[in-house]
Amino acid sequence: MREKRRRGEERRRRPEKKPDGLLEWKKRKAHKALASSLNIKRSPHCLDCTSSTSPRLAPPRLASLCMRRRAVPYLASSLDGALIVRKWEDMDIDILVKIVQSFDIFELTAGIGQVCSTWRLAACDPLLWRTLDLSMLKSNFIKIPLEPYVYVDGRSDKTLTRVLKIALNLSRGSILTLIFHFNLYVSDDQLTYTAERCPRLKRLVMPAWNRIKKTGICRAIRMWKDLESLTMPSIANPPYLMEEIAQNCKNFSELKIMGPCDIFFASTLVTFLPTLKVLSLRCSTIWRDALITILDGLPNLEVLNISHCLLIEVPPPPAARRIVRELDESILEKASRLREFYTCMDDSCIMCQRARNDEGLMRWYKYEEGLWKADEVRSLAL
Repeated sequence: MREKRRRGEERRRRPEKKPDGLLEWKKRKAHKALASSLNIKRSPHCLDCTSSTSPRLAPPRLASLCMRRRAVPYLASSLDGALIVRKWEDMDIDILVKIVQSFDIFELTAGIGQVCSTWRLAACDPLLWRTLDLSMLKSNFIKIPLEPYVYVDGRSDKTLTRVLKIALNLSRGSILTLIFHFNLYVSDDQLTYTAERCPRLKRLVMPAWNRIKKTGICRAIRMWKDLESLTMPSIANPPYLMEEIAQNCKNFSELKIMGPCDIFFASTLVTFLPTLKVLSLRCSTIWRDALITILDGLPNLEVLNISHCLLIEVPPPPAARRIVRELDESILEKASRLREFYTCMDDSCIMCQRARNDEGLMRWYKYEEGLWKADEVRSLAL
């Protein structure tokens, strides 16, 4: 036992052997100093990082998540090639913002703004918050027979509320585009909270309607005076929404409907949004008379997309409705005034086949992730 202690003391007293080359020795000393200052202790089951438990230094992103929101130093090279330990708060703010731009919404809301004042300044930069993309968030729900016809898991709701609060707090009103997933069931309170903190919103991709009431969406629209573009699921009673948009959003010009468009819907558009310039109805069911109503009643319409649509003609009773396989000359003549007219009714087209199989009401969950974001109109694609 005494012999072991004596050998240990001798090893500690023995001077460190310098490696060949002054630069290599400086590198080793810098890494030791950095590891000592970090004092990183990670669990092999840490859910906040995917790195191994080896003693190598974690990348800045992982270190920030695992170090309980503590600002960690980083290594920088001097002119003579030596490594110098510097603090993150001393880094140029533009470089730090560029690094933070590579983070997704979960990493941005994981506590970056609470590391230090410099990190919070970078996390609040308007460049990060021009678009708040929540399209990767989907509710964990089950369908029920009574309104709102879905039951959303409490944990799913809490996650959405937490992400919204942190993101909207960091954005400081800079959000211009807000994207929800079509299977995200947002409540009235969550929508109102979002609208109050995004007063400059110009583009909105709406979530599912089930938990949003008339009062909730109308209150939100009144706050979005600068709204120009809207992508929304089909709605059973469209007049109140279109009227609210017409009264409050004077620059509104783009609309995408992800659902059936019948004569009632088309008449509503003509009545309340006569200045509409861009309209997309792709992968939906559209009545032939509704298409004619749109072409005749929207004189300012410049772009119309009916690609992969199920075009239905409803003759007088007792005749049954039928699917139109090809656009006739009268419709093509009316559409000739448009700057862009997108149409696809090809039997060999995969999307057209899917639209027919789903009877004009696309079940996007069956297909590739993110397919619902596509659109032939470039300004409406996500």
